[in-house]
Amino acid sequence: MMPLIGGKFGVYAAAVAAKTARVHPPGKRLAGILIPAFSPRREGDLGIGDTQALHEWVDWAADQGVGFIQLLPINENGPDESPYSAISSAALDPIYLTLDGTRLPWLAEADVTRTREHLGAALQAERVDYPAVRHAKRTLLELAWSMFNAAEKDFEKDFERFRSEEAEWLDDYCLFRFLMEHHGESLTWDRWPESCQTPHKARAFLEKLRRGDPPAVDCRLGFFAFVQWLCHRQWQALREHADSRGVKLMGDVPIGISWHSCDVFFQRDEFHLDWCGGSPPEGMSQSDSFFQQWGQNWGIPLYRWDHMEGNGFRWWRTRIARLTRIFQMFRLDHILGFYRIYAFPWRPERNHEFLGLSHEQAAEKNGGHLPRWFLRPDDTVENKAANRADGDVRLRAVLEAANGAEVIAEDLGWVPDYVRPHLTDLGIAGFRIPHWDCNEFGHPTPGNSFPEHSFATFSTHDHDPMNGIWRGCLRVIQQHHENPTEHSGWQSHGAHNTLRILSEFAGIPIPVDGPWPPFSEGIRLRLTKALLASNSRHAVMMITELFGLDVRINEPGTRGGDNWTFRLPWTLGQIEGDPWLNEICRKFAAVVSITRRSI
Repeated sequence: MMPLIGGKFGVYAAAVAAKTARVHPPGKRLAGILIPAFSPRREGDLGIGDTQALHEWVDWAADQGVGFIQLLPINENGPDESPYSAISSAALDPIYLTLDGTRLPWLAEADVTRTREHLGAALQAERVDYPAVRHAKRTLLELAWSMFNAAEKDFEKDFERFRSEEAEWLDDYCLFRFLMEHHGESLTWDRWPESCQTPHKARAFLEKLRRGDPPAVDCRLGFFAFVQWLCHRQWQALREHADSRGVKLMGDVPIGISWHSCDVFFQRDEFHLDWCGGSPPEGMSQSDSFFQQWGQNWGIPLYRWDHMEGNGFRWWRTRIARLTRIFQMFRLDHILGFYRIYAFPWRPERNHEFLGLSHEQAAEKNGGHLPRWFLRPDDTVENKAANRADGDVRLRAVLEAANGAEVIAEDLGWVPDYVRPHLTDLGIAGFRIPHWDCNEFGHPTPGNSFPEHSFATFSTHDHDPMNGIWRGCLRVIQQHHENPTEHSGWQSHGAHNTLRILSEFAGIPIPVDGPWPPFSEGIRLRLTKALLASNSRHAVMMITELFGLDVRINEPGTRGGDNWTFRLPWTLGQIEGDPWLNEICRKFAAVVSITRRSI
């Protein structure tokens, strides 16, 4: 059970550092489980994973010998509900709050029960119903705030201390959320009235409203601060519990922040608002026609790295320092973007205007500007050296701000040859994905040859789990057998190659003339053992891989749909009470105990 009251913010991580080092000293090989915060179920939840559900999974991890739980970003989502497009680099998403009378004593159980009844089918739905869940949790938070505001404020000093200590980001955030509410949640800041279009005008607008009705304005600002106070308290309590069980929480730092975020609105000097980050085109390997021609336009504004360097990377340092209050290790998303990034001179809303145009036509339409590498491509020795030097300065600032927290680099994609050696020099662990990590002859790198300071996994949230990869390859081969074409033949060849590489890596017999075997418990165990027995200090399985669920958490380059909505079909209680599911956990724990020994 997570207490509401905890220690002072900002000092907890330092206070437990020595204890944590004793629990998992350097050289300890850890197994991990990736489970998004929105995915776990528990009895009494409100249609989405929450801090209490994660509390239960920390206990599960400790009992299985699992050393860390990997999460996706937990900052407050934007309208598209992507955790990689947050509206604040500091504010946490209240959708993950555990809302009951124990954690919020201003709520009556009858209020929670009534809310659960109104949620109806969304409570047990296969996928997260974000509109319904957000409305339900917002209703309870508003009620809790009204009672907190009206009652004897036993927690007033703690709340006011939080507001004072976090004022540097919290005051702007509360104003930003106030303006979002005032103008309509769906209206982005660039569409607000002229009277609120700049930070100075926004603050003047607020003071004008405050003069008219001070209590009402201050109450709304207080509400948004109250919600963040609750978020930070519950996540700090989760960190304390994880430390007590010897389990690390692993966070995630997106490469970008939403164009429509509080950060961009108030700190525009830190960003290039005319350029959006993304990734280059990959031709016919992608089904999306825009991606084939132009690449992925993520819509995130580029950083003005020169300006950031001039102020000592203040924005990055504060972002990382806040993160490490909760997480002992974290993943840097798209670390290649610290060296150079592919950039679009238009926002994603305009993508359709350029589909099918030639480069000449697109340049004429867009004032001569075309997508390009920013600041420079890796096309010469001199440019590579300059990009490496830029990445070195930026990443050293991140490492200093991390203050000993472990940093993992998401270094996937087309990786320049200087990146991985440089990450090794910095002591930043990179990813190792067995079926992508092959030698010049097409054979997988053996797990015992993985660098010790690396992070091994079969998949990320942007890919199919290993079971989905195996079954997907079988489907592609079968489809080509039934309806052979040149394109299906190319796909079938790739599927055969993937199955061969996975089999070689895990020591699975490769059929000579017969068909590939269907995915089975035996294949799952061999793949799991091979990954966890690798030399990588960290090896992680997605929760979908543990239970053989062919579910993809996100389809890159798409919005909406089923992205970011996956929920486990069972609570932990149901898993432990089911003989088959419990046996999967038992076997996994046995593999962990055998393979993840100290180096």
